Amino acid sequence: MTDYQRYAVYYAPKANSDLADFGNAWLGRDPATGREIARPDVAGLDRDEIASITVSPSRYGFHGTLKPPFALKDGQTRALLESAIADYCAGASPVACGPLILKAIGSFIALVPTEPVGGLGDLASGLVKVLDGFRQPEDEAAMNKRRASGLSDRQEEYLVRWGYPYVMEEFRFHLTLTGKLDPDRLMRVRDALAPIVAPLCEAPFTISDVCLFGDPGDGKPFDLLRRFALG
Repeated sequence: MTDYQRYAVYYAPKANSDLADFGNAWLGRDPATGREIARPDVAGLDRDEIASITVSPSRYGFHGTLKPPFALKDGQTRALLESAIADYCAGASPVACGPLILKAIGSFIALVPTEPVGGLGDLASGLVKVLDGFRQPEDEAAMNKRRASGLSDRQEEYLVRWGYPYVMEEFRFHLTLTGKLDPDRLMRVRDALAPIVAPLCEAPFTISDVCLFGDPGDGKPFDLLRRFALG
């Protein structure tokens, strides 16, 4: 069993689903197989531009974060982590939300589920809490990097307690599609993507399993290691 520098628990759409086919092609890689995928044809965007605006999300793979990336602390192993995730997921229920919408979040673009999303927040909070004993605490330099963007008092509290500021009440699930864009490009890319993602935004969004991802380090892309069914 290969060890990784960090692990994370993400939602990733099932293989061969329309959402997975779109997201993996848009980001240029299938994290489950490591296979590179040709970028899609999108009117108004050439493939070089798509590659340039997806550098950051492409490394992480098409996903929605549930438990942010963390290093294992001494005494913990990937096998023990997988066992804990499996135990938690066996007692959790699938989550149903409203349909996805294409949305600009600050300076990047993402697909975001609509109400009701309470069950999704509960799933993420549960994973953060249950798996926290596996997490190597962040060092001060890493926490200061998070603080540089400006945190509220509650976000600071969560950063210190859970190693990440955007958990619990601060959690906002999203499937990231781009890195940071200037306002003009943001609108242009959003408008170009809208007709492509429209068919993906018609049905309710459901999560029936979660995935363990691994970070090999050295800037290499994350790998999808294992799926865990909910319930």
